[in-house]
This record gives sequence, structure tokens and C-alpha cells, in this order.
Amino acid sequence: MSAQAPALPQPAAGFAPPSVALCTIGLAMASFMQVLDTTIANVSLPTIAGNLGASSQQATWVITSFAVSTAIALPLTGWLSRRFGERRLFVWATLAFVITSLLCGLAQSMGMLVLSRALQGFVAGPMYPITQSLLVSIYPREKRGQALALLAMITVVAPICGPILGGWITDNYSWEWIFLINVPLGIFAALVVGSQLKGRPEHIDTPKMDYVGLVTLVIGVGALQLVLDLGNDEDWFASTKIVVLSCVAVVSLAVFLIWELSDKDPIVDLRLFRHRNFRAGTLAMVVAYAAFFSVALMMPLWLQRDMGYTAIWAGLATAPIGVLPVILAPLVGKYASRYDMRMLASIAFVFLSLTSFMRSGFNLQVDFQHVAGVQLIMGVGVALFFMPVLQILLSDLDGREIAAGSGLATFLRTLGGSFAASLTTWLWAHRTQQHHAHLTEHVSAYTPGMQEQVLAMGHGDLQHGAALLNNIIDHQASQMGFNDIFYLLGWTFLAIIAFLWLAKPPFGAGAGAASAGGH
Repeated sequence: MSAQAPALPQPAAGFAPPSVALCTIGLAMASFMQVLDTTIANVSLPTIAGNLGASSQQATWVITSFAVSTAIALPLTGWLSRRFGERRLFVWATLAFVITSLLCGLAQSMGMLVLSRALQGFVAGPMYPITQSLLVSIYPREKRGQALALLAMITVVAPICGPILGGWITDNYSWEWIFLINVPLGIFAALVVGSQLKGRPEHIDTPKMDYVGLVTLVIGVGALQLVLDLGNDEDWFASTKIVVLSCVAVVSLAVFLIWELSDKDPIVDLRLFRHRNFRAGTLAMVVAYAAFFSVALMMPLWLQRDMGYTAIWAGLATAPIGVLPVILAPLVGKYASRYDMRMLASIAFVFLSLTSFMRSGFNLQVDFQHVAGVQLIMGVGVALFFMPVLQILLSDLDGREIAAGSGLATFLRTLGGSFAASLTTWLWAHRTQQHHAHLTEHVSAYTPGMQEQVLAMGHGDLQHGAALLNNIIDHQASQMGFNDIFYLLGWTFLAIIAFLWLAKPPFGAGAGAASAGGH
């Protein structure tokens, strides 16, 4: 494969499904179902652990196994689509997702559930990038922005709906139904898209399997994901397990990178980074999604841990972030092409930065309306963020490269989210400890009037009063750590704007493919 791949015509050029609207509904439903499953089990973990006789620590593998398998499968999308065709890969992956969802719902032990979730995550890997590629292909060039805006809306709304829907299903029915609801949805999506895209012309290769790339990818990503997931619990590099896993990840990924860049037919085409807009857009997407993921992780945790909200109320307080993206998505899709994508995304990051700085001023007395109001304002940034950045990173890829590029960018975005989750959790705990130590420096039994205040708090019981005081300090220290992280996130969102302006127009999806090799 030469350094500059020839620009190929879109494989489905001139093809239109019998009903673009019905095909779009099928593709959107599959994507929503897959993205929803990344978060729908989160609030149900205590119930699942109790019903299956497992510990809460073991229950977290329900999330981890899905994330690890998805991350491993994502970069294989390009190779699989070249080997089997995009339509066939979509239908097979969606039906496999249905079967693995059924296995999750029927699981009678934690081991069986974790294995089923790992299989579900693996078959889910290609679904999002293939959906993106198919959605782009069935719309004329001037309407592709609308297709990407729809996908961006799903990417934002589905993870928000996950905890609320998961909590409601678990409370009112049983946890098995958070997986079983995928069965009818998946069958519908596979049948609709399969029939609508029948006869779609596709360019199918017979690339040889890159076994070295596949093995080093599975080992490297698997070990890295385990490091990120287990790091906080194992006290990071004080643990031999984390050190060994880190060494395995570094060596495997180093071999993977060297092999993929030198192999004639790599399983992951890292040469896509020769495209200037793909480089700049992917960098912006990964960092921005990592920061966005940190916000999405911290808000429900903070509301439940420090503000005393239940899981459902925490979900309702954070849900307004999805309101404006739903309303604005059609408008962004229709009119965004009239503007510079870099400018739209820059406006988005200003809003995301502003709301982060607003949260850095929160205290333990902040009310529901204020929390929900800031989430609502953040929705403006979210509505203007995903679609323009997606369009930038896809803009100089040719038709054959779109599925591979989307898979690679989504893979890196997923890893960025995992890294952000671990880093944010660690940083929050670290800053909380520092603030706790600083606050207790000013509290002493010998401070004038302190014993009287503690006795009053404990209604005459000094030990009870001291415990109540320590609890107050714990929450205050946690709040100060929360504020520190959001202050940092505010500056992070502003810094991402610089990455955007490394890209160059035109930004129509696939528009720059012909000249991309020179970037």
C-alpha cells in the first residue's frame, strides 16, 4: 500500500435506498441501542450483584468486559468492511448483538454474564463506525451534515438515557430486561437496513489476515484497559499487577505500531494519519470526548455521594444536557455546511468551557434547578461539538477509507474516555485527600471553643460530634476537589480550539480525498 492511496469513488455512488427515511431509522436505532448499552447497566450493578450472589467489585466487570471487547473490536472495522462489505457486516454485527443481548438476559451466574457482555462488546465494536459510514453513503453530499448531526445527537443522548432507563427498568421490572429490550430493536434494525440496502454496490477485497497485528492489538489494548480500570483499586504502580500489565501493554502496543506501519496489508490502517484533517479532527475529538466523559462521570457521582441524590434524581438533574442537542441537531445538520466547521466547534468548546468554570464555583448548598440549568446550557456546546468535529476528521478520507477512519477515531475516542475515567477518579480522590489534610490542620481539640461546638453537634456526646464534624470535612474536601477538576476541564476545553484550526477546508465528508495525500 503506497503512502498516498488513490482516491476512489464512493462505493455506493448513485445508489439510494427505496426509503432513505426508513433506512435512517433502522441505522439510528441500531446505533442508539449499541451506545445505550455502554451505560444502561451502570445503576443496576448493585441489583445484579445481589441477584447473582456476587460482590460489587465483581459486578464492575459487567461494564469493564464490554468496554475492553469494544475497544479491541473497533479498529478491526476497516478490515472487516473490506473483507465482507459494509451492508453484510452491519447486518451480521447487529444480529450477533441481539444474540449476545439474549445471552446476557438469560445469564444465571456472574461469570456467564461477564462472558456474554464481553461477546456483546466485541460484536458491538464495528456497529457505530459502520453505521456512520452507511449513513453518510445514503445521503447526497450536501445533506451529509444532517446525517452526521443525527449520529452526533445519538452519541450524546443515548449515554444520558442509559442510567435513567436502566434504573427505571430495574426498579419496575427486573434487571434482565435492560438487555432483553435489545432483541426486538436489533431484529427490526437488521431487517430494515438489510432490505433497504440490498443491491448496494460495494468494493470487497480479500485482504490477508494480519495475525501479528491482531494478537498485539488484543494483548496491548486488553492490558491497557485493565490498567485503567484496576489502577485506582490497586493503588496504581505500587501494585505488581499494574506494573506487569503496564509493561505488557507498552511492549505489545509498541510492536503493534511498528508492525502496522511496515506491513503491506495492516489490520488497522495507521496511514490514515497522513491526512491533515483526520489528524487534527481525531486529536480534537479524543481530547474533547475525554473531557466530556469526565463531566458525564463526575456529575452523577457528585450528586449521589456529596449531595445525597438517589440514582434516578441524579439522572434527572444531569438529563437536561440532552434537551438542546435533540432540538438543535436538525438545524445544525441543515445549516452547518454554510459555516466554517472550525468556527462552530470553537463556539461549542467555549460553551463547554464556560459551564465547566460555572461548576468550579459550585458548593454543597447548590440547588437542583441550578445544577440542571448549567447542564441545559452545556447542551449548546454538545449540540455544536460532535457533528462539526466528525465532519472535519472525515473530510479528507476517500469512500473506502471512511469506515476504517471512523473505526480508528472511535477506538481512540473510547480509549480516551477510559483514560479520562481513571485519571479523573484518581485526581478527585487525590485532591480530596489534600484538601481534607489542609482543612483538619485548622481543627484542633485545643482550639478555643472547638470542644464546646463538637459537644453541641453530638448533643453532649464528644465522639459522635467528632464523627459528624469529620463527615462535614469529608464532604467539603470532596467538593473542593470537584471544583479543582472542573477548573482544569474549563481550560482543557479552551485549549482544544487550537487543535481545530490545524485543519483546512473543504469540510464536506469525503470532499478532500483527492488531495489528501499531500497533507
